[in-house]
Order: sequence, then C-alpha cells, then structure tokens
Amino acid sequence: MACLQGKIAVVTGAASGLGKAIVERFSKEGAQIVVADINEDLGRDVSASLASSHFIKVDVTDPASVEKLVRSSVERYGQIDILVNNAGIEGELSPTIDSSLENWHKVIAVNLDGVYFGIKYGVAAMLANRNGGVVLNMSSIVGLVGFGNLPPYSASKAGVIQLSRAAAVEYAAQRIRVNAICPTVVRTPLLERVIENSPDPKQTRERMENMNPLPGLPTPDDIAAATLFLASDEAKFITGIALPIDGGYTAR
Repeated sequence: MACLQGKIAVVTGAASGLGKAIVERFSKEGAQIVVADINEDLGRDVSASLASSHFIKVDVTDPASVEKLVRSSVERYGQIDILVNNAGIEGELSPTIDSSLENWHKVIAVNLDGVYFGIKYGVAAMLANRNGGVVLNMSSIVGLVGFGNLPPYSASKAGVIQLSRAAAVEYAAQRIRVNAICPTVVRTPLLERVIENSPDPKQTRERMENMNPLPGLPTPDDIAAATLFLASDEAKFITGIALPIDGGYTAR
C-alpha cells in the first residue's frame, strides 16, 4: 500500500527543482497534493501532471498569502497532514561586506520568513485538526558549516534549522513532527545552466562532482526520497533533526 495514502500534503516552491520532485514522489505514494508556488504557469503544469492535486499561488514572503494558502487547503481537503516549506532562493554570490542590503532582506524574506510563516499557519491548522502532522523545512549543508560568499543564504538556512528544532520541541506533545533537510549541491537544471555558463564548464563540473566524499552529486529524486521517509510513518519517532544529504560533506 502507498505509504502516504489518504494524506494531504502542501508543498511550497513545488513548480520546479526539489519541490517538483517531492510532489511527484508524494503523489506516487498516494498523497493528495497542494502545489504551491509563486509561478502560476509552471505550478499549474505540475499540478496537472499529478494524479490528485490542486494549485494555489503563494508568495511565501507575504504572511497573508501563506495564511490564505493554509486556509484554502483546509477548506478544500479538510486538513493538512504534511507541510513542506521548500521555497527558497540563493541570492547574490558575494563576501559579507559586499553583499547588498537588498540581497540580504530578499533572501531572508524568502528562505527564513517564508518558513516561519509556513510553520505559524500550518501548525495552527494541524493543532486545530488534532490529528498530528509533519512539517519538513528545506535547509542546506550551508546551514551546518561555514560557506563563503553566501552570507544571507547561510544565515537563513541556519535559522531554518534552529526554527525547526524549536517547533519540534514545542509541538511534539501534539504529535506534530518538525524536521529540517540539509542537501549539498543538487544536480538540477539550474545547476546545469550554472555549470555550462561558467568560464570553464569542464573544470566547474569536476569541482562540483568532487566536492563531497561520495563522488558525484545527488539528484532531486534523492532529496525527494529522504523527504518521503521523514514524511511517512516509518519516521514516526524522528523529530527535531537536521538531516544532511551530502555524501559525507559535513562529516569531515
């Protein structure tokens, strides 16, 4: 039997990349999906490709938009069992003192405020339903170790981990599990474009594929598989963790 049969899952940033891989995997496992994204065209295309899903446009930097996403999802499906706060951006690549204030505020707004709003309104809906739930927040290995030239991204992803831990402790008694997922660089279409547009694509690709002790790079499906495990009842006693999916990068 599909491990998410009968579950209602809301995933932000679901129109592409990791979010798209997650909703496709969840759908195969029987979940009804709310595809949430700021990109309406791509979001509707993804939703149409799934067995049972509904698209809702959301701007995760706007608390009213996130609250509406949660309210609309509950009105349509009756409850939310799984919330994946996946929407995120990298921002500019620059040292801390050269990073613009605009870049700082934009990255923090999407990556950290967006997760906070998701937890705030999503957990409230789970508490009202009194049937527990699962919240998964997309962080990064950059939230676990020092990584130069991405100051707001690093700060936001570290903040996501601590926010996840705090919420995990606060709502464990109500059987709401909260975990963070910390991937290394993932082989996405965006990464492929970055590599091909670099001054030396061959050298860039080799550097990327050898940055972790395990050779190569994970795919979005690898991240989706770990997300599925944490969302399922197989992980029913796991909460408050920051799970690296990094080929041993953070073990060094």
